[in-house]
Amino acid sequence: MACAGPASGRQRVSMQEHMAIDVSPGPIRPIRLISNYFPHFYPFLEPVLRAPDQQAMLAPAIPSAPQLQPNPEPEGDSDDSTALGTLEFTLLFDEDNSALHCTAHRAKGLKPPATGSVDTYVKANLLPGASKASQLRTRTVRGTREPVWEETLTYHGFTCQDAGRKTLRLCVCEDSRLRRRWRAPPLGELRVPLRKLVPNRARSFDICLEKQKLTKRPKSLDTARGMSLYEEEEMEAEVLGEERGRILLSLCYSSERGGLLVGVLRCAHLAPMDANGYSDPFVRLFLHPSSGKKSKYKTSVRRKTLNPEFNEEFFYAGHREELAQKALLVSVWDYDLGTADDFIGGVQLSGRASGERLRHWRECLGHCDHRLELWHLLDSVPPQLGD
Repeated sequence: MACAGPASGRQRVSMQEHMAIDVSPGPIRPIRLISNYFPHFYPFLEPVLRAPDQQAMLAPAIPSAPQLQPNPEPEGDSDDSTALGTLEFTLLFDEDNSALHCTAHRAKGLKPPATGSVDTYVKANLLPGASKASQLRTRTVRGTREPVWEETLTYHGFTCQDAGRKTLRLCVCEDSRLRRRWRAPPLGELRVPLRKLVPNRARSFDICLEKQKLTKRPKSLDTARGMSLYEEEEMEAEVLGEERGRILLSLCYSSERGGLLVGVLRCAHLAPMDANGYSDPFVRLFLHPSSGKKSKYKTSVRRKTLNPEFNEEFFYAGHREELAQKALLVSVWDYDLGTADDFIGGVQLSGRASGERLRHWRECLGHCDHRLELWHLLDSVPPQLGD
């Protein structure tokens, strides 16, 4: 039997020709707007697919002004700092009373990590400086993402020198019920250089919150059990020992009682001496040279604080001429039960001193019945007794 040839009616087609017939899309026409085949998705519109207009494809391309496409704002979190919310507050530098007042008004648009309501408060710190020494906080406002505090935080002993070199750090923090077991990072923070403030003039701010800034903890502090390798940025200033603190003293020579009245009012920003980051401070007074028990006094102890308030007054009998030849030694100590007390800082007021210490001593003894209150920085070494 002979093989079927071309006369049998079958036409052999090669594989290349077969693929060309089935796959070839035909003549290629120019597409004016390819985005018509890939429309944007909007949740509030039904997606519509339409073929490009034939007349528009055949017509000559005419340049036109670009059309703005709608770009709805994302509802979730983003990397932009504005997504963390804003904080409204007011700052006032009271130069006459050496105080800085920070009034926290409200926060808007907070973005907590968890959904639902949030309990928040504002925490303030002065940088550089020990974190707990200058830490203040407002009350907690519960159950809202736009809290209103209207609360004023006051830093006592704030001078013009502090305004020129310090920065105020404000954090909006979440007050969680599991706070003792888990320390949540702040919802946002901001920093304001205080050199921008004009004394005795309030200034209002409305600033966007930013993410918390962390630095690696120095190796000398890594020995404590459970201590994090990273700490807030103000820890650097704490390690360097920028200052030991300051004390507010009042001096008045009483003509009626015939002696010197020394008032120990308060201390601020003391250096922490205990392992918990605080101190148990008290103040010792010594009038030198002098004899008898009436030359030494001691205030009561204030527990677990770096900003103690004493408001205690002591009396030294003597004429103004005699007192002018003496020196008043003031020292701040940390009380330790069963061991020696730790020295925090001290200051000496006498006719041999300089600066504000000399002015405080001379004006007190030069004017009777005139009370003068001044802040003094504490020295890191105990006051030395002269001859």
